[in-house]
Amino acid sequence: MRNYLPKLKTLMLAFALTLGATLAANAQSRTISGTVMDASLGDPVPGATVIVKGTTRGTATDLDGKFTLPLQAEDQVLVISFVGYMTQEVEIGNQTNITVNLEEDIQSLEEAVVIGYGSQDKKEITSAVVGVKPEDFNRGNVSNPAQLLQGKVAGLSITRPGGNPNNAFNIRLRGLSTFGANSSPLIVLDGVIGASLENVDPNDIQSIDVLKDGSAAAIYGARGSSGVILITTTKQGSREGSTNVTINSFATVDQATNLIPILSAEEFVARGGTDFGSNTDWRNELIDDALSYTTNASVSGSFGNSNYMASVNYRDNNGIVNGVGNERLNTRMNFSQGALNNRLRFNINLSFTNLDSESINDAAFRYATIYNPTAPVFENTEDAQNRFGGYFQRDLFDFYNPVALANQQKFVGETKTALTSYRVEYDILPNLTATAQYSQDRRNTLSGGFWSLQDFQVGLGATGSAERNTFDRKQRIFETTLRYETDLSDKLNMTLLGGAGLQYTTNQGFNARVRQYLFDLGWNNLGAGAIRLGNNTNVSSFANEDQLNSVFGRANFNWDNMIFLSASVRAETYSGFGPNNQTGYFPAFSIGSDFTQIFDMGVFSQFKPRVSFGVTGNLPPSPTLALGVFGNGNRIDLDGDPLTQNDIFVGINQFSNPNRDLKWETKEELNFGVDFGMFNNKVTGSIDYYTRNISDLLFNVPVATGAPNPFDPGRFNTAGSTWVNLANLRAAGFEFAASVNQIGKGALKWTPTFNFTIYDKTTIESLSAGELGFEELRFATPGSPGQNNNQIIYNRVGQNLGDIYGPRLNGLTENGEYILSTTDPNEFEKLGNGLPKGEFGFTNSFMYGQWSLNFFLRGAWGHDLYNSYRGFYENADGASNTWNSVVTAKTPTNPLVSSTPTFNSSVVEDASFIRLDNAELGYNFKTNSPNLSSLRVYFAAQNLFTITNYTGVDPEVRTNDSENGDAFTSALSPGIERRNTYFQTRSFTLGVTVNFK
Repeated sequence: MRNYLPKLKTLMLAFALTLGATLAANAQSRTISGTVMDASLGDPVPGATVIVKGTTRGTATDLDGKFTLPLQAEDQVLVISFVGYMTQEVEIGNQTNITVNLEEDIQSLEEAVVIGYGSQDKKEITSAVVGVKPEDFNRGNVSNPAQLLQGKVAGLSITRPGGNPNNAFNIRLRGLSTFGANSSPLIVLDGVIGASLENVDPNDIQSIDVLKDGSAAAIYGARGSSGVILITTTKQGSREGSTNVTINSFATVDQATNLIPILSAEEFVARGGTDFGSNTDWRNELIDDALSYTTNASVSGSFGNSNYMASVNYRDNNGIVNGVGNERLNTRMNFSQGALNNRLRFNINLSFTNLDSESINDAAFRYATIYNPTAPVFENTEDAQNRFGGYFQRDLFDFYNPVALANQQKFVGETKTALTSYRVEYDILPNLTATAQYSQDRRNTLSGGFWSLQDFQVGLGATGSAERNTFDRKQRIFETTLRYETDLSDKLNMTLLGGAGLQYTTNQGFNARVRQYLFDLGWNNLGAGAIRLGNNTNVSSFANEDQLNSVFGRANFNWDNMIFLSASVRAETYSGFGPNNQTGYFPAFSIGSDFTQIFDMGVFSQFKPRVSFGVTGNLPPSPTLALGVFGNGNRIDLDGDPLTQNDIFVGINQFSNPNRDLKWETKEELNFGVDFGMFNNKVTGSIDYYTRNISDLLFNVPVATGAPNPFDPGRFNTAGSTWVNLANLRAAGFEFAASVNQIGKGALKWTPTFNFTIYDKTTIESLSAGELGFEELRFATPGSPGQNNNQIIYNRVGQNLGDIYGPRLNGLTENGEYILSTTDPNEFEKLGNGLPKGEFGFTNSFMYGQWSLNFFLRGAWGHDLYNSYRGFYENADGASNTWNSVVTAKTPTNPLVSSTPTFNSSVVEDASFIRLDNAELGYNFKTNSPNLSSLRVYFAAQNLFTITNYTGVDPEVRTNDSENGDAFTSALSPGIERRNTYFQTRSFTLGVTVNFK
């Protein structure tokens, strides 16, 4: 929300009352009424001045933006003005009631951008920082805050292949910054470092600021290598005695889209497939339109020196398959209190979220595509009733009824998060402020898995199985800062910031799985499972904790609004690194100058070149990597007698050798940029070019047991691996963003915004540490059946990360057999790369009277995907007749492929795409009610169409391998669309927003 200058409003309101009383005494014959609105947000503008042109007669709008003004016969034009808006003239004519939409005066606004530990005028920013406001957010059924930013910030890639409402978004800022689990940007929510996106509902967000380069993120030190996203929630009421109530409610319908073409039942039989006598559309049996509901309500206001905001957000998101969805309830309260003439300020932010989710085995999507189309869903035989619950099943390899799979396996999760933050600020002097903040972020997860007695895939062989898992995480942070601002001379302003922080993190969890049930009792009665050892069973627990201590400082200088300089440093000590390297230092420096304050730049109203350099770090996903960690081994029967059990023990295994030198992953980033404005800031934008060198990446390296341990002198390796600082990477990129403010004349206004990024793909500079390491790392076999032997992603020193290698298809014989370039994996050719060369976003906002139209195009180019459906299911060999075949535009038909499916160049496809990602049409109703400030109805759609030559499920960029559960290697195998990908969905939303005052 803007600062509407309360003192000025009070004076204007007093002036309005006095003027109104005077005019009332003169019985005028006619009056005019109206409402003054913010043209961008649709909010009322209180305190705006309304004057009859050429006179001193006028009034001010009330708290709801409304006014009434007596007129005289000669009055023809009203002049409406307010600080921060462009003055507007309106002809009166015969009108008695008017609505005036004031447009922002961009030149007069000093836009504040949130940075680490404070904010800064946009004109003073010398790093690559982007602020996104609510009017720029994506629209529709947005359930995750990441969706608000998708395609909005150059260099920020936000992807979620498929349409599973339970899947998280993959967030990457300027590409890959680590092999480990912390590849997503650091989230700072209302000053709380490391908060989860689940702690905030999208409707509560007031602004999002993205710290893209190393100099901006370096103030967060060891947690800033992947970038930083700062989220500010809705501000409290700011007008004395005011109360605002907002209700936003909408319903969404999701439909499956872009289904891969397959053979009909008749075509399948004609090709040689087994005929079971039915004609079943398996995808139609599995999926259906999904209906979701969302309601958000918030109340904000103020009294005395207190401001408050409370909100409740309820979401019921359902997937296109029965049994897939989530129910979320988020409650939030922000409260602030001023004392001692507002020199002492208290802030309390509380947020609580309950999330209940249901999932199925995503393999059901694969089998719904390739299951025999002549098979029925159910079978009325004694064997089917007794063994499979009446579902049709056959003892064939990789052949599972998808409807049965979705109904006889269930997976649930219950997540509760609580984020509490307490902040106090005290102005020791007018220019010296001390701040202390304590926050606690808790996350408790309880999940369950169930495989029915009659589940053919797992439960039948296990005689039923169930599991329960818990995971609890608690993070406590205490930080204190001291901020000092002064003018060193008439032209030089300086702002100093110093601070210290402590962070404690505790993790613990428990897992138990049993099998062999008499009845289907599930995870709520694990004691009914008779067998608790061996396959499909498990029992485990863990706990760990770590501590991070920090001190930091920053200095900002402003020379006459012409030259801006910033420097910072942070030192951090982390308990999880080796004793020789537990402290790291993260400096940063940036400088910029607005040339328009020095030279006549013609059409440029701003031209600010800037250069920045920063060093950031990355915390490991586990605090135990530097230790010689021991864990549980196999059960040992000391006497070998199965009848005695008091001599059975669990052995001890050492997982890795200690490394006293294990240290930070570090990223050094150099950024060259220009912020520009043209034609009095009618056109604004930025250009950035960055280079980054990432060094000392953590990796688990195999070593010879019994050999000397070089990282623990005088000792020997007692385990087969050691965590070391292994790899060095290099990357670069070019980013461009521009926006044109309201093109057009009259009532129709168009605001286009465009951004794109061109990546210099990540190059592997080194994969070694001393004598340890690799020349290449290979990952990602296509899978079973028949393609488990050869990995297809090669990461080679000197080459790009994520290169796809395989044999090249040189053609087919007359009989449809492959003619491959080679079958030797060491002779495979580079076929593509899974990471994009570039991405773009194009937003268009139109306004016409009370109507608004927004649509958003997004795309990526230069990335390749392995289409696993074609890789396994387009051949017509005898063994493939068990499954249905996909028939895409790229499937060979003359002749049909008769070879056994084998990975080759033909199934690696260019996945470049353009997508109409988001569109919304809205109407703001005129309201004359004293209690109703605005009423808006809108219709939105998501994923309306995609233009691409890719023939798989979804051309979206895959930054990691969904079937690789190792957090340290998943990022090394991008570019694979697995067969279990959830189908794409298209969404349609109808909603209403009401504001009461």
